[in-house]
Amino acid sequence: MTLISTLELRDLRIPFTTAFRHASASRAETESVLVIAKSPAGLVGVGECCPRNYVTGESIESVRRFFEAHARDIIGTVNDVPALLQWALEHKQVIDASPAAWCALELAVLDLIGRLQKKSLEALLGLPELQRPHQYTAVVGDQSPASFEATLRRYQALNFRDYKIKLSGNLARDQSKCHMLEATGIRYCRADANNLWQDAKTASAYLHSLAFGFVAIEEPLQANDIASLITLADSLETLIILDESLVRIEQLDSLHAASDHFWLNLRASKLGGLSRSIALIDKARQLNLKLIVGAQVGETSILTRAGLTLSEYAGDLLLAQEGAFGSHLLQYDIADPQLQFSAAGNLSIHNHSVSASPGNGLNLSMELVRAAPIIAQQGPA
Repeated sequence: MTLISTLELRDLRIPFTTAFRHASASRAETESVLVIAKSPAGLVGVGECCPRNYVTGESIESVRRFFEAHARDIIGTVNDVPALLQWALEHKQVIDASPAAWCALELAVLDLIGRLQKKSLEALLGLPELQRPHQYTAVVGDQSPASFEATLRRYQALNFRDYKIKLSGNLARDQSKCHMLEATGIRYCRADANNLWQDAKTASAYLHSLAFGFVAIEEPLQANDIASLITLADSLETLIILDESLVRIEQLDSLHAASDHFWLNLRASKLGGLSRSIALIDKARQLNLKLIVGAQVGETSILTRAGLTLSEYAGDLLLAQEGAFGSHLLQYDIADPQLQFSAAGNLSIHNHSVSASPGNGLNLSMELVRAAPIIAQQGPA
């Protein structure tokens, strides 16, 4: 029996309420791609990805090329979850080069299968259903001093306890941020440098000059320079979070002898969807590597929902969650109700009816989905 009648690729652009900036990029709207999988009876599943050139080398154009190369084959061969997982296994190398593109396709097909079979994403993948509350980090972009302080105080008014700030590489600007953290009484904070420095010595000198005891530093050096990152971790006596340096499970092999130096930042879009992310969590558990379930700036509730699956599965490995900004950042979301943190960063799944609901459990506005321009479309041969 045919599962998928058509696959569509759409370019989703939602304006932000305010521009978000860090060392690698600045954006004022989403740069996301939706995949819509339709059954012969007209049922719909929707997936999302956020291609980022500075993370996986992907762009909206490269996602289009992946889609046009493989969508027709997926329509012809994928009729259930085992076939979907088998397709991913047989095409590992092409997915390694285009993980975000595959993420959107996988999420769309899983959502469609779940709605057809009346099973949740967790049930389809053999995982426990969502149960616990989820708590998110206050993430502050690279802003002017006045905006930075105002953002900190808004988060404090909402009783956030976990913070992450973006560093700019401008010493006076970053020192000002650290002074504000001290002045507002924030002690538990991570810093994300987005690959600012070329060598450990320069990075160490800069970070020491900030005179703030960050809990961990995310991607201070060029991606995949593990030896230099270990040197820097020892110099700073702090932990290093791997993000751009972790897009494939094989990259964990280099951490066997240094797992006590690193935390991991997992994002479904950069890792290639749920099944590949789950496999990476399994390997992280073997290595006793703690992790953060992160987010791409501008995610809608679709990728936030995928992050809930990963956070729940991570269990005692989980240190923090990022994302779930919803209309705190987006002018609107395509889900109603949207998955969005509230006071103290809390998101209760019981208020959103996503636990044990068919597919991703989201009520999407198909009017907003269809308003996103079609980039490519494939039907049966």
